Amino acid sequence: MENQSNELAERVTELEIKSSYAEDLLDQLNMTIYRQQQQIDSLIQQVAHLRQQSQNASQDGSGGNPRDELPPHY
Repeated sequence: MENQSNELAERVTELEIKSSYAEDLLDQLNMTIYRQQQQIDSLIQQVAHLRQQSQNASQDGSGGNPRDELPPHY
């Protein structure tokens, strides 16, 4: 009977260790996802800013094709 109790205690200990590792891994994955979402949000803002700059430049007339512009010596 005591042998069974020791085996059960060892199994429970192993499960607790595995659970602890799984919990740590989950925390690490959540942090990775959080950082990636921050990067995505930053990139979305940068693209929106560049798009706005491009629209402003094309409205000002300075955003045309560089081949259409005359060199300064003309």
